[in-house]
Amino acid sequence: MRKGNGKSEGQNVELDLEHELPAGDGGGQDRAAAAVGAEAPAPESELQKLKAERDSLLDRLARAQAEFENARRRASKEQQEFRDYALADAMKSLLPVVDSLERALRMKSEEADLRSGVELIYKQLQAALAKLSVNPIVSEGEPFDPRYHEAIEMVETSDVPDHQVLEELQRGYKFKDRLLRPAMVKVAKNPGK
Repeated sequence: MRKGNGKSEGQNVELDLEHELPAGDGGGQDRAAAAVGAEAPAPESELQKLKAERDSLLDRLARAQAEFENARRRASKEQQEFRDYALADAMKSLLPVVDSLERALRMKSEEADLRSGVELIYKQLQAALAKLSVNPIVSEGEPFDPRYHEAIEMVETSDVPDHQVLEELQRGYKFKDRLLRPAMVKVAKNPGK
């Protein structure tokens, strides 16, 4: 039935739902709820489905972030390795200059001023190389190490242990942990040991 409020037909009309639905064993409200429930899936299963989808998306996001971070680290490492390689190549070209200065310092000279000038240049160059992480390899008196030494000559002697470096003919250098140039050395060969 319709309830009128004294207004004309074009205006709002209210319906009295309680009186229009036939009353039965549980009323019309049970049938209306059943009709709504049949159309929409159960809230718990939908909630589980949404949680699973959310977890899947969070997992994909975490993986994408991890891949991005790994790519960033890899690119940074490659850039650093390229810089180190370029610097190592430049340092290799300076090593003959260092060798020449060392030979000049070994020469006996009557000119004290010339010698002190060469020593000063040599010290400055060594300091600059050390600042760039280029360090000489200590060889003389050390056991022969094929990773850092290149044996030029074997000398038979019983004064020192077998395979000990007797003399450094050309100094070797390392850049950080990378070998720039091995030291050329004379190695002891002790037949008694």
